[in-house]
Amino acid sequence: METVREKIIIPYRPRFPQTIIHPELERHRFNLLVAHRRTGKSVLEVNRIIKAATLLQKPFGRYAYIAPFLKQAKRIAWDYLKRYSKPIPMRSKPHESELYIEIPNCYKPTAGEGVEYARSRIELFGADRPDSIRGTYFDGVVLDEYAQIKPELWGEVIRPLLSDRMGWADFTGTPKGQNDFYEKYELALRLIAQGNKNWWVGVFRADETGVIPPEELEEMRAQVSEAQFRQEFLCDWTASADNILITIDIVLEAMKRHYNTDQYASAAKVIGVDPARFGDDRTVIFKRQGLVAFNPITLKGLDNIQVSGRLIQEIKAFDPDAVFIDSGAGAGIIDFVRSLGHYVTEVNFGGKALDQGQYLNKRAEMWDLMGEWIRTGGLLPNIAELKADLVAPSYKYDTANRLVLEPKDKIKERLGRSPDTADALALTFAYPVAPKSRLGRGQMLYASGDYDPFKN
Repeated sequence: METVREKIIIPYRPRFPQTIIHPELERHRFNLLVAHRRTGKSVLEVNRIIKAATLLQKPFGRYAYIAPFLKQAKRIAWDYLKRYSKPIPMRSKPHESELYIEIPNCYKPTAGEGVEYARSRIELFGADRPDSIRGTYFDGVVLDEYAQIKPELWGEVIRPLLSDRMGWADFTGTPKGQNDFYEKYELALRLIAQGNKNWWVGVFRADETGVIPPEELEEMRAQVSEAQFRQEFLCDWTASADNILITIDIVLEAMKRHYNTDQYASAAKVIGVDPARFGDDRTVIFKRQGLVAFNPITLKGLDNIQVSGRLIQEIKAFDPDAVFIDSGAGAGIIDFVRSLGHYVTEVNFGGKALDQGQYLNKRAEMWDLMGEWIRTGGLLPNIAELKADLVAPSYKYDTANRLVLEPKDKIKERLGRSPDTADALALTFAYPVAPKSRLGRGQMLYASGDYDPFKN
């Protein structure tokens, strides 16, 4: 049985920049679309799926439109999907409870196959419900507002489901600080530079597209913060919210710095250790000497004895002036390392700060000192996870005008993991430390009025 082919016209007229985006999406398998607010990304992607599903020449097509939350997917795309697919002959009645429609495609059923083989399903999903997405395959997927979607969804769920039928994927959204969307952006640019033809990147700023009238754009600029405007309308990856303690622009700058060994050789050496708290957390060991932070060591799935053994190896090799360990989950490590004759200092993140008038607790003090170190010349290793961790916490001030850092549990809820890497680096700022060459071996200076932690 052959399907009936005819010209189908849907009520969609793409405007600029949609007119130049559509051809690129169809030419590439993986697309990263970074566009300012009100560009029309959702309408564009809905029509992209409808066209692809209709022209598919395979049986039982499967397509997914995924937003961070199912309610969000429904609010953004469901009405558009019903509206633009309505003129298609033999389109199924929209399944309101399950949020999918079926439309005929261009597959030619073989002998013995029914016309139902020549159909494609377009379904809405929420990234917050990954189990509802598993167990099938996809010919095409749109990941909308990808900056708000946990990175695990792509690697653990979506990417494997595209392999059966060489499906495509579109990552769309507006920058939102340092996260997996930015990492995908950098990855795509690297692959394209290497000659990879599967990827395409498009960045469309409000001051370039003309979608928003210039006078309205200036009006909005006057009514929101500069960081918000840069992020939402100029697609600026380095913009951050006003209450972010450490902004992405200073982190990126710190990762570009370079120092010769003789420029920090006389500075104190410090190790910070953030032990694993729960099953999905990691133990991170971070070494720093003055203005230079070295690549962290990440350990997962090890018990306290194994972690202690690795830490002792690092202590012997690095010969630090101080080792600071988070006491919240590191009591067993602290006791074992001390029992073997190594001097380490336990640090309580929730304990009192040295400057109690300025900080609510020790954690806020360490993070603020780390931020100041970054701003005043600190060199950071160029690690994607460290970028994301450093810019994660927001801050506020309490009634006593003390700095309060966003709780770690809240950060974990947003990131899908704890900012262990940044916490380990922050621990290197727990107390002032002087190098052994200035004080006798094994002695540490814990408080000094003329001490400058950024020259260590």
